[in-house]
Amino acid sequence: MDTALDNPFWSALDSIHRDIALRAGDVARYPADHAPFLGVSSAGVSLDDAIESLVAPGEAVYLLGVAPHTPVGWTLQAFHPLAQMVCDTPLPVVDGPDIVPLDDAHRDDVLALTALVYPHYFRARTMDLGHYFGIYEGGRLAAMIGERLGSADRREMSAICTHPDSTGRGYARHLTTWLTNHTLARGVQPFLHVSHENSRAKALYEQLGYRVRRDIGFWSLKRRQ
Repeated sequence: MDTALDNPFWSALDSIHRDIALRAGDVARYPADHAPFLGVSSAGVSLDDAIESLVAPGEAVYLLGVAPHTPVGWTLQAFHPLAQMVCDTPLPVVDGPDIVPLDDAHRDDVLALTALVYPHYFRARTMDLGHYFGIYEGGRLAAMIGERLGSADRREMSAICTHPDSTGRGYARHLTTWLTNHTLARGVQPFLHVSHENSRAKALYEQLGYRVRRDIGFWSLKRRQ
C-alpha cells in the first residue's frame, strides 16, 4: 500500500500533522475546528475503545481510503468514491492575475468564500494545515487554492474554488497550475480529490495534466440517534 495516497487521512495525521492530531492508538482525527476527518492505520483496527473519546455526540466524521469495521451503535455511510488524481510532471504555465499568499489577515475572506462554494469540510482553522493562496478582484477574494493532506513527499491540492461572480476567467486553472508547479519544484508530488459528479472540475484537471490514480472510498461515521 502507498499509505500517503491510499490512506491519506491517517498518513497526514501520522506525519505532517502529527502535532495537532487527536490520537488513541491506531486511530487519529483532526481537531473539529481544523477538519472533520478521522483516520485509522488499517482496516483491521478496532474503533471501539477510541471512538467515544474522539467523536462528540451528534458529530459526523469522515474517512477516506480506509474504513474499519463499524462500532456498535454507530453508522458508517458510504458515499460515491472520489477520483484521486496525481500530477507527475510540470504543467504548462498559465497566465493570470497576481496570486497572493493568504494568512490570518485574509481568514474572514477565506471563510466567506468557502462557506459559499466549498461548504462542509472547510473549518475555522483549516488554513493552519498548509499554505493557501488566492486571487483578489475588486477587493474581494475571487478564487483560492491551498494545501491540506500530505506527507513528506506528497501534498494535496485542496479548496480549489472560485466565487460564482468570477467564474469563466481561468482563475482555477491559473491557481492549480501555479501551486502544482511550485509543489513539484520542491520535489513533492501533488495530488487531489474530486467527485466524479463534478465533471467540469475533473475535466479541467485532466486537461492540465493530472491523471486518475484510482477511485478512493469515502465514508461518514456518526453515532446512531
